[in-house]
Amino acid sequence: METGTGRRHFIITGTSKGIGLQLAELLLAKGDYVYGISRGRSDLLESSEEWSGRYRHVQYDLADLTGIDDVVTRVLDVIPSQEADCIGLINNAAMLEPLRPIDQCSAAEISQSLNISLAAPMILSSSFIQHTNHLSARRKIVNLSSGSASYPAPSMAVYCTSKAGLNMFTQCVALEQTGRQNPVEIIAFDPGMVDTELQAAARGKSTEEFALAGMFNQVYEAGQLRSPRDVAMQLIKRMDEHLDANHVIHSIES
Repeated sequence: METGTGRRHFIITGTSKGIGLQLAELLLAKGDYVYGISRGRSDLLESSEEWSGRYRHVQYDLADLTGIDDVVTRVLDVIPSQEADCIGLINNAAMLEPLRPIDQCSAAEISQSLNISLAAPMILSSSFIQHTNHLSARRKIVNLSSGSASYPAPSMAVYCTSKAGLNMFTQCVALEQTGRQNPVEIIAFDPGMVDTELQAAARGKSTEEFALAGMFNQVYEAGQLRSPRDVAMQLIKRMDEHLDANHVIHSIES
């Protein structure tokens, strides 16, 4: 793979669609290297000659927590870490389902959702920090949060809990990194309401099944949803601001 000094390398989960796909495309357009992890394929990115080998894709289901450390190790092994200015991890992948009252959710559904939306980002972050502690490159972790982390909603107990946990996890890691020789900069980023497949899934529910389906439809019909590309552009701007900062970011930012 073509490498060079002064390069930034980003590991992004959920690059097959939505915000993750837009983040990957925009960072590649800036000349960065991107390593995508998603359950599905990323045909658009893999087939594009424009990126000149700067995109690599790992097809992996993050619900399987046991192999995450191996995935991170494999990705980091192909990054020319001694030449990199910055290495980042963007935990974007999440699962909205199940959208039902908690007593109607099975143990398997709850487990899968929490694994993808909370446990996987925690393990990815742990592995990323551990395997890059010896590097002098700037290190960055971004966790994609949600307004659901702060606002309880019926039939969204699992999703709201996972995002609230992700925010607390972010703050704990920021405190852990304080005072370290090469601290990892970590933030949680709330993109607001975005027109993604997660939103479409919520809109497709009946009000009997999901009490807030009507609200999701109203927001969509009123044109109040942000596009994944606009959100990705804002997130990259925030990362660019903080990547030049010589301190750890403690706050949850939106």
